[in-house]
Amino acid sequence: MYPRAVSRSVQRARPLAFSMGLLALGLTLNAGAEDYPHAHETIGTVEQIYDGAMLPDLAVSTYRNIDRLFPTHTIKAGAHPYALPRSDKQLANVRFTYEGKKYDLYDYVALDSVTAMLVIKDGKIVFETYQRGNNEKTRWMSMSMAKSITSTLAAAAIKDGLIKGLDSQVVDYVPELKGSAYDGVTVRDVLMMSSGVKWNETYTDPASDRRALLRAQISQKPRSAVTLMAGLPRAAEPGTVNNYSTGETQILGEIVRGAVNMPLADYLSKKIWQPFGMESDARWWLDSPDGVEIGGSGISATLRDYGRFGLFFMNGGKIDGKSILPNGWVSEATLPTTLKGGKKLDYGYMWWTAWTEASVKDGAYAAVGIQGQNIYVNPANNVVIVTFGAQPKPVDKEPVDPMTFFDAVVAALK
Repeated sequence: MYPRAVSRSVQRARPLAFSMGLLALGLTLNAGAEDYPHAHETIGTVEQIYDGAMLPDLAVSTYRNIDRLFPTHTIKAGAHPYALPRSDKQLANVRFTYEGKKYDLYDYVALDSVTAMLVIKDGKIVFETYQRGNNEKTRWMSMSMAKSITSTLAAAAIKDGLIKGLDSQVVDYVPELKGSAYDGVTVRDVLMMSSGVKWNETYTDPASDRRALLRAQISQKPRSAVTLMAGLPRAAEPGTVNNYSTGETQILGEIVRGAVNMPLADYLSKKIWQPFGMESDARWWLDSPDGVEIGGSGISATLRDYGRFGLFFMNGGKIDGKSILPNGWVSEATLPTTLKGGKKLDYGYMWWTAWTEASVKDGAYAAVGIQGQNIYVNPANNVVIVTFGAQPKPVDKEPVDPMTFFDAVVAALK
């Protein structure tokens, strides 16, 4: 198990019967299913995903059909995709050593249950593979990679003047939290998961706050998630203690929604998905029918569009030569941050800072989701790597540290 500044969250959710009930009510969970190559596959339940209780074939078909498990909003793509030409020089086999043992590319793909991988160097595809029946049209679950996308939307809202800045108060955008433990918490505190609000992230504990938030999502009752968050007590002064909390990302989503006055999916489409040139529509889970997007998970998009998002961020959030993010945001969001007491935190604004020597040297960072989802960005070498994973259990037990493999890829491309 490789180092982590804070533990990655895992979740549980309602069985597929919940989705079938919504369908019986006439709610559409998978718009355009007739055009999607995997739409008619048998899938498991949301509960099985987080229990790690699916055999490999069922896991794969479920992970590429998560928009059948909850209502979603569509993240609409534009008509002019950002070109991703294939490089004349393709990546050959990659060999590396991890924990004293020798591995290569084929070992990594097999051992870490990789179902698709894309490597972009200097804006060109140098490696692309689809496994287990996936293809270019496959939409795969983001898991917590969505957190990095939500934080980027917060940055865009700051640039647009809709959020007044990192020191803005949460309650200015989510009035329901006035008088709660989030009263006095800033946007920066939430981005650093340092609100000081008491939170137990243990997903296996039925009495944990994480499980309570999941029950709120499963209920699909409007505003149930923010109502839960409003009832939490304070455990520390804002900005002084980091405590990894999926609830913080839900609060961030509420902040963005309150500031931009439109669904997060629509704002993402308006600011990035269409103008940057994503090729395909994506989907995003909701907390209730036509409600607020789940800030910390639930996006399903194609491999190349996740790659394009990595390119967008690596290039400073620029579209047509102009950045839609505040000056210096990319560096500030992806390097270690500092708590109010001066303690260094190896975590950015909902981006993972590098944890291997080579990637730290290159200023690399990643959006990471359980069960093998990665958007790795190495700005020093102009490399973006995306992986889809179908690891059997959400317990952070990759046989091979993905960043060690990513370092080997970067070295092979030099």
